[in-house]
Amino acid sequence: MKRKLTKEELKQLLLHGGDEEIQTVISDIHPVMILDLLHEDIEAAPAYLSHLSDEVIADIVEEEDDEHKYELLKLFSDAKQTHILEEMSKDEVTDLLGELEDEQQKELLAKLNSEDRQDVKDLMCYEEDSAGGLMTTEFISIRAKNTVRQTLEYLQKNTDAETTYYLYVTDRTNVLKGVVSLRDIVSSPFETPMLEITNPNVISVRYDVDQEEVAKLFEKYGFVLMPVVDEENHMLGIITFDDIMDVIQEETTEDIHRLGQVGREERIDSSLGDSLKSRLPWLIINLFTAVLAALVVAVFEGTISQVVALATIMPIVTGMGGNAGTQSMTIVVRGLSLQELTKENAAAILLKEIGVGMLSGVVIGVLIAVGAMLLEGNPMFGLVTGIAMFLNMMLANIAGYFIPVLLEKCHVDPALASGVFVTTVTDVLGFLFFLGLATAALPYLM
Repeated sequence: MKRKLTKEELKQLLLHGGDEEIQTVISDIHPVMILDLLHEDIEAAPAYLSHLSDEVIADIVEEEDDEHKYELLKLFSDAKQTHILEEMSKDEVTDLLGELEDEQQKELLAKLNSEDRQDVKDLMCYEEDSAGGLMTTEFISIRAKNTVRQTLEYLQKNTDAETTYYLYVTDRTNVLKGVVSLRDIVSSPFETPMLEITNPNVISVRYDVDQEEVAKLFEKYGFVLMPVVDEENHMLGIITFDDIMDVIQEETTEDIHRLGQVGREERIDSSLGDSLKSRLPWLIINLFTAVLAALVVAVFEGTISQVVALATIMPIVTGMGGNAGTQSMTIVVRGLSLQELTKENAAAILLKEIGVGMLSGVVIGVLIAVGAMLLEGNPMFGLVTGIAMFLNMMLANIAGYFIPVLLEKCHVDPALASGVFVTTVTDVLGFLFFLGLATAALPYLM
């Protein structure tokens, strides 16, 4: 039984091992393990990679983030780069080129042979965030007229594909006819026609479908790959699950950024200028909404001046309303994103959110009422606080439901804009309820 290498043992093998020893061991090492070594000491990268084959280096480059692939590739001579690019899958080369300036793109394209260059150019014609932009053209399609024997013989000679777990059956004009698993092929008699073991109910996706919709199809059906077709069902390529994992991470990150009113492109290592450009517009919008809430407070300055304790409690009322509204908004925004919120269940979800707002408002309202009463020694002060808290939390949940839904109807991204409006509603209503009730009950509070 082979022994698992530690990181230090792998480092010593790459730096000091013989070519034959490295070639024997490296096939059992995942490229990410080597990539981790490069990230720890990029200066030593040429030494780590000097004894590795072009195919292994290509695998390592493919595992690197798109924006850093070019930096890794530039560690090698032009001739070596050509060999590495030939070993990389066409969709990975396309992703690499998508991160480069025009001159750098031309430079790398010139290093590809004419066939690969044309394949990459074809892939670059598709929108980056579409099914066509995700797919690879390196797949194996099986002719419908073939037998199992002919298919197995073909597979033995053609192994240059992303995956062979599932094979797609096409006719002579490349129209997709169905899908067959490798298990069904190897377990069937040699003379069985392929159409007999082909499942015609194949799920495919058009090349112009958005990547988020593609990810939902993968999640819905539990696929590991999916064929991409054109308008006439001609097979163009396949999308594999590892590409979809990247999409899911990208879309989730984008939603998190939008909920925080941060630009989708900002990262932890973004420059000062990029971060400022991403955040400042939304901070300015938040400033105007805060001014709106302040204007409500200004209306009740007279009440606050007579009962100073109101200034202590009112941030709690608005803050708890904001928390409740954000909870509801987050659930609804995610439901809209995953298409879990539909016309059929919309009313039931609204009633649930109202119920949650009312019950949580009662519990929190009672707690804050008791605390406020003890603080001021005045039962009426506690009652005003409790009622205001109940009303604000109930309406906060309603706002958390309706605002994302209305933004969706207006074709505005709910994840991006909901937070600002929900916070504004809870602040304004919180101050209005609390200070309005306090003004009405002012003779009993003094």
